[in-house]
Amino acid sequence: MTIRKDRDGDVLTIVLEGEITAVTAPELNEVLTEAVQEDVDIIIDMEQVPYIASAGMRVLLTAQKQKNKNRRLVLRRIRPDIMEIFEVTGMTECLTIEE
Repeated sequence: MTIRKDRDGDVLTIVLEGEITAVTAPELNEVLTEAVQEDVDIIIDMEQVPYIASAGMRVLLTAQKQKNKNRRLVLRRIRPDIMEIFEVTGMTECLTIEE
């Protein structure tokens, strides 16, 4: 998995490419743990994520819970097959997801 961060003012976009597995989830966790402590809105672009394991879903939920109350954490451009997993597991109720 590749993680790219782009900051524009008070918006941090994190672009993910590749599978989020039990092996790659710790790296994502490290990036998101650092990001949620900043005073920025966070956009996570998931267009290039073809697979997400439960470890990756747990990382996203943890980041959502830890984010600054005055800021947003938004998932964008999620593939239909990943969105289906989020819907079946109830993640869509816990995460902020936009098109």
